[in-house]
Amino acid sequence: MNLWILQKRPQGLVEPYELGRLREEARSLGVALEAVAPEDIDLIVSRGGRRAIRRCGQDVDLPDVLLPRTGSDTDYFALAILRQLEQLGVAVINPSRAIEAVKDKLFAHQLLAQCNLPIPRTMLVRFPVDPDLVAQQIGFPCVVKLLIGSFGEGIVLSRDPSSFRDLMELVSNLDHRQSLILQQYIATRPGQDLRVMVIGGQVLGAMLRRSTDGSFKANISRGGDGEAFAINPEIEQLALQSAGAVGLMIAGVDLLFDGDGYCVCEVNSAPGFQGFEAATGCNVARAVLQHCQSRVPAKGEQNALGAVGCTVA
Repeated sequence: MNLWILQKRPQGLVEPYELGRLREEARSLGVALEAVAPEDIDLIVSRGGRRAIRRCGQDVDLPDVLLPRTGSDTDYFALAILRQLEQLGVAVINPSRAIEAVKDKLFAHQLLAQCNLPIPRTMLVRFPVDPDLVAQQIGFPCVVKLLIGSFGEGIVLSRDPSSFRDLMELVSNLDHRQSLILQQYIATRPGQDLRVMVIGGQVLGAMLRRSTDGSFKANISRGGDGEAFAINPEIEQLALQSAGAVGLMIAGVDLLFDGDGYCVCEVNSAPGFQGFEAATGCNVARAVLQHCQSRVPAKGEQNALGAVGCTVA
């Protein structure tokens, strides 16, 4: 299998842990892996002519599989690359539509709600924001989120109407055109959540994440710690249904403790797994590559995939 990993060029000399682990497992599995930066790619689309992918100004052979690792940083150009490769019959895991869906946190929650999955009560607001309406519909404390973000960035806990008014005044002065997501604060286990890894329709494992600085955010990337957490049928079903609702084959599903059960906080299309592998002992990199191998199109299938949507009279 020839595999491209689409990932923005690392800042500095040290490549991300996830890419290093994927390289390591690729060698043991006989996978030819190349890391490709979106900025190295040129797209050529012409009527009746060949559609091309050029890398660093040169024509290149297409991979069997593309594994996007751009996550919430996936911009229009990266999406265009994914879509073109999909049209050319390359197996893109995760698909462009799913990545685009989960990048938009509100749309992702709309899809989850449509599947009747438990989520925090969510509200989209624009300025000016009515604190009384927020108190009625969401209540305080409430979680304030930007529409796009990752690693716990762009998320603030507003504890009461007074602090909420101050926050809205500040954000409005910075950008009054900004839309925000407000969510119900789930207070069952503050500063704790579960990260569940889903790969190819199977739950690989779960990790309990805990904040170590008193924050309500438990992200490992923000200094939280993690430990393995036993999977029960409710966790397994909720994680699989959440990944399926947004169309992801590889997903990090974040669950909040809600009373005696759980609710879905977020679904991630390019989850980091350094802390997860350390806490659970699961080989995420190998599981990802093995799933990619299972999706390699059969001989002759690529041309058929490339013709999706075309009708010849």
